[in-house]
Amino acid sequence: QVQLVESGGGLVQAGGSLRLSCAASGRTFSRYAMGWFRQAPGKEREFVASISSSGSTTYYADSVKGRFTISRDNARNTLYLQMNSLKPEDTAVYYCATRLYSGTSDQLRSYDYWGQGTQVTVSS
Repeated sequence: QVQLVESGGGLVQAGGSLRLSCAASGRTFSRYAMGWFRQAPGKEREFVASISSSGSTTYYADSVKGRFTISRDNARNTLYLQMNSLKPEDTAVYYCATRLYSGTSDQLRSYDYWGQGTQVTVSS
């Protein structure tokens, strides 16, 4: 059974940084692409970033491009999201997800397993 467990969320001031982690188990991690999504109160879940199975290709939402970096350590079965220059509008629950393909995607429905989420709150 695939399990994804996020960690690293918290409260940070605007302009600060956080690093999220997602520990994966139950699937050969290195074979599949991974993604980060977020959901703010009253809003739909939205794409943040995606990374290919090898880590060689990444893809970002325009709203985070240049501020966030997605990466993965296939030896440790762990996905990361480094978030810099955080803004109050980045406040949301952040989810990691995996999909049964090696390439990146921004389509929520193409991901088949999800973590429970970690809260990120950015104060102004």
